[in-house]
Amino acid sequence: MTQELVSLTIIMAVAAVSPIVAQLIPGRFIPQTVLLLAAGATLGPYGLGIIGVNDAVKLLSELGMAFLFLLAGYEIDPKRLAGHQGKVGLLTWGITLGLAWLVVTFLPFFTKQGINGVATVIALTTALGTLMPILKERNLEGTPIGDAIISYGTWGELGPILAMAILLSTRTGWQTMLVLGAFLAICLLCAMLPTKALRTGHRLYRFLTENANTSSQTLMRLTTFLLIFLVTISALFELDAVLGAFAAGFILRYIIPDGSKSLEMKLEGVGYGFLIPVFFVVSGAAINVRAVAGRPALLVAFIVMLMLIRAVPVYVALSLDKRKNPLSSHHRVTVALYCTTALPIIVAVTSLAVKVGTMQSDTASTLVAAGAITVFLMPLLGSITYQVADIHPVTAVREIAHTPSDWRTIVREHAQVRALLHHQDRLKRMAETLDALEAHGRGDEHRAELVERARREIDRQLKELGLDPQLTTQLPHNYRYPKN
Repeated sequence: MTQELVSLTIIMAVAAVSPIVAQLIPGRFIPQTVLLLAAGATLGPYGLGIIGVNDAVKLLSELGMAFLFLLAGYEIDPKRLAGHQGKVGLLTWGITLGLAWLVVTFLPFFTKQGINGVATVIALTTALGTLMPILKERNLEGTPIGDAIISYGTWGELGPILAMAILLSTRTGWQTMLVLGAFLAICLLCAMLPTKALRTGHRLYRFLTENANTSSQTLMRLTTFLLIFLVTISALFELDAVLGAFAAGFILRYIIPDGSKSLEMKLEGVGYGFLIPVFFVVSGAAINVRAVAGRPALLVAFIVMLMLIRAVPVYVALSLDKRKNPLSSHHRVTVALYCTTALPIIVAVTSLAVKVGTMQSDTASTLVAAGAITVFLMPLLGSITYQVADIHPVTAVREIAHTPSDWRTIVREHAQVRALLHHQDRLKRMAETLDALEAHGRGDEHRAELVERARREIDRQLKELGLDPQLTTQLPHNYRYPKN
């Protein structure tokens, strides 16, 4: 027990220091997730050996992965999944799956490396798992960019999860479908019972909501029960725990489609404050640095294949769907790069492949390391293209070429436009929140408070940028500024 506590203490020390280090890095271009993974690799069994990954730590890591996928599933709006963008996302993921199968099956390189199996195909089609904390860090949630990333990334997570359950099962085809059918029936039951109680105003439902913020924490306890119950069912059915966790988040969103800020804060507190950092550190500890260093060709090839198989189809899909998703070419590149971020599914699928003997542990370490690198590299590249797009570099270059002596003024004005556009996005999100409150008859009660809070926050952020809030009236005519 002492060794377990020592390992957990070190892990939580890393978790506490990581956001401070990330803040101190100029530009904050390294996500906290990368620091956690790097610390795990350095301090883990294959590094300095300070952190021991024993059964207790492994259990906490599994719960961390479960919370990560619970929150990922919760972010998915079922209506959006069934809508136009959701259908395009599904089609795009199907194309990536076909491309991955062709590459892994027929490219001699993968055959020579001994990884031309289904597990590698699935690993090449994944996305979203690590994106949610990164999107939150970079204030992309609720923006057109963030919505597109979630829409395309959702199938990049849900698709591989279902593929793992079907293609990596040791059962026969009909047995697999029977088990998945039983699991689906249990999920539907978990979704229907509370929804029915909510609609009828059942006494039990009133009790649960009235005690949600007391010491009973009824909704938080029920949510945790739902998560662990479905993860346990997944284990009993010999399915991956990821499927149960993702289903729990999806069910939770179905039950409370408008969300619950109070519950979300508690879930994020337990998840991002404790369990999810444990998962990332332990994932980093599973990387055999020496084995990865011995196979640099596989490391680079896997990252390149991820970009070709994931990023290119997403960019093409966005380009062909410009009427529904009117994003600039720079922003389409940003979405495609973010959707190439992969790690949790790679961890899950390689662990399963090693367990059944279809993949060597050194190969699994290399693929996990490649996934960890994408967590750093893709958001970094996406952040660069995102910032470049907003300052309109081509227009700026043309203006400077026309009047070179005014280059300082031109650069400053374009930077101000970028800041004001971000200011505009914040106001849009505030307006959407107010509209949602009014739709449920709660607008009058909260409007004044929300408006004042948002005004103070936006003014503070503009002052940090060195801008006068009155500059909002100076936006070029082709930008539409939202009304109150």
